[in-house]
Amino acid sequence: MKKTLIALMIGSLAGFAAFGQDTAKQDLKKSGQEVKKAGKDSGKAAKDAGKGVAKGTKKGVNKAATGTEKGAAKVKAKTEGN
Repeated sequence: MKKTLIALMIGSLAGFAAFGQDTAKQDLKKSGQEVKKAGKDSGKAAKDAGKGVAKGTKKGVNKAATGTEKGAAKVKAKTEGN
């Protein structure tokens, strides 16, 4: 009777250990998926930020070019006027 009881206790502990390992595997898999999702999200954010920088740079370059054209026109007008 004692041996049977001991065998049942050991068997039940082994069952709990196997259940715990399965949960740990699931947790690891879930955390891996979350890391992958976070990586994709940060990649999308970086892409959006890059688009904003490109737009701002283009706007700045165009303003500078317009200013340069105005300055060149003034110099040309002064040069031709003399």
